[in-house]
Amino acid sequence: MCGIIGYIGKHFASEILMDGLKRLEYRGYDSAGLITLNENAFFRIRETGRVENLFKKMLQSPIKGHMGLAHTRWATHGGVTESNAHPHTSSDGLFAIVHNGVIENYLTIKKFLENEGYTFTSETDTEALVNLISYHYQKELLLSGKERFFKSVSKSLAQVEGTYGIAVISLNHPGEIIGARKSSPLLIGIGEDEFLLASDISAVAMRTKNVVYLKDGEIAHIYNNDFSISTIDDKSVNAVIETVEWQEEDAQMGDFSHFMEKEIFEQPASLINAMRGRFSNDNSTAHFGGLNISPKELRHIDRILFCACGSAWHACLVAEYLIERYARIPVEVEYASEFRYRNAPLDKNTLVFVVSQSGETIDTLGALNESIRKGHRTLAITNVVGSTIARESDGGIYQRAGHEIGVASTKAFTSQLLICAMLALYLGRLRDMSFEDGVKFVEALKKVPDQVATILNQSDHIREIAIKYAHSKDFLFLGRQFMFPIALEGALKLKEISYIHAEGYPAAELKHGPIALISPECPSVFLAPQSQIFQKSLSNIQEIKARGGPIIGIASANSNFPVNLVEHLILIPEAHEAVQPILACIPVQLLAYYMAVARGCDIDKPRNLAKSVTVE
Repeated sequence: MCGIIGYIGKHFASEILMDGLKRLEYRGYDSAGLITLNENAFFRIRETGRVENLFKKMLQSPIKGHMGLAHTRWATHGGVTESNAHPHTSSDGLFAIVHNGVIENYLTIKKFLENEGYTFTSETDTEALVNLISYHYQKELLLSGKERFFKSVSKSLAQVEGTYGIAVISLNHPGEIIGARKSSPLLIGIGEDEFLLASDISAVAMRTKNVVYLKDGEIAHIYNNDFSISTIDDKSVNAVIETVEWQEEDAQMGDFSHFMEKEIFEQPASLINAMRGRFSNDNSTAHFGGLNISPKELRHIDRILFCACGSAWHACLVAEYLIERYARIPVEVEYASEFRYRNAPLDKNTLVFVVSQSGETIDTLGALNESIRKGHRTLAITNVVGSTIARESDGGIYQRAGHEIGVASTKAFTSQLLICAMLALYLGRLRDMSFEDGVKFVEALKKVPDQVATILNQSDHIREIAIKYAHSKDFLFLGRQFMFPIALEGALKLKEISYIHAEGYPAAELKHGPIALISPECPSVFLAPQSQIFQKSLSNIQEIKARGGPIIGIASANSNFPVNLVEHLILIPEAHEAVQPILACIPVQLLAYYMAVARGCDIDKPRNLAKSVTVE
């Protein structure tokens, strides 16, 4: 969840590293630090809080050097203090390291090293690793040059239990950087007479479009204007250089106040991109070029399992409703964090989907690996080309939502919902869905971007509602069938960025306990678009109204919603039920956003969160 970057080249490292940190800050923002190597000495600065704090500190005492490392931290081991901020150095002062991940056996390593005379100044697991590298370096006296440096790192990593993306430099090896990864992303950026190591393409894309993605268990050694990649046991690996697409405007806020606001309003475009080129010529079904599984094979699938975390898990719940209804295939949805530890029995004809915006979510990656180990065809839905999940799955679907910087997912979530609907259409047409129904489904999907735009045009109305309830302490989000996952998502968004306690429930479950929370101080958001059970939803709303609970209703424009039944009404366009979850999601995103703004919250960097979850 931390962001790391390393640089070696002809330019001053500190400026490039600081720019990279600013672009990586969404990965963690508890503290930040930077270290350079210049004239056989390390120069290090660290600071708690945001990268901007570190930048101000650097301006007071600029540091030179043409190589260095930098890090923005999401705290795991140890509190948010300057001493716990990265980079960390070995107690003999020879090595510096930045690390993303968790060293699970660090206490054992630390105890061993303390007995060997090494000292520690932080509470972190990372300091144990950098001292272990120093320990092995002192033992490799028969080796010299870059081989000694490499062996000290590889031997240390062989003793480590846990996850890591690391970059290491040494006073004894100016002009060299070693990077390695295990379940934490790391890539090499190949520029003009310069190299970068980073945990995210955003950190290097302004300097180069040529990158090499490291795989688990690989070590990159950059030296003498060249680099090599090998495994921990020193087997050579052929580097595959890829050219990435990156638009500078993706990282710019433009005229918006926050990235989250920008990304909410980008959804008409992101939804168009998710659909582009993915409908059949007769407009009766969807098709996906990267599934790597034939229609004939799909006809033999008896069951589908979705694994995901957070918002992606909510998208999978919608997929369950849609696929079971339109394709008549049994679907189960698992928390990826539980799947690999549960030993769930899976039929041999089970198809597994893993869903992750970043493609680096460690729990989802673990579920993918467990599924592959058990011999199941495993496909991915992800937003990031070249991500670990995208590379290691058997096939999949790219969301094409564009770079999402706001920690709370918006456009990436709705693109997942759209792809799930398209997947239900595709599987349905392989089974029992008629040509006519397929055409209607496609027509409904194609209307979604414009329908989303009409909802966004109501932003002023939604802002007024949000301001009225911005200082509530509790909220309920309620919906039935397709709307239940959106109720969960609405509650999650509100919790994430406004810190208001919120819960999502199936509306019919209200009277089985949660109705005890209803009071004039506990507002409810009720998702009730036109459907077969619309009247039952109205009955549930009456139950809340009878107990004095304020209600914000989200309903279809054609539903003849009773006047004065709710305090506030937000209308969404009439639409096919398969796309109603996408449309209903827009008002709950805006409500959460405007409430958080009214409360003065840090929208794009909410407390305790990070964008890419790469630790268990």
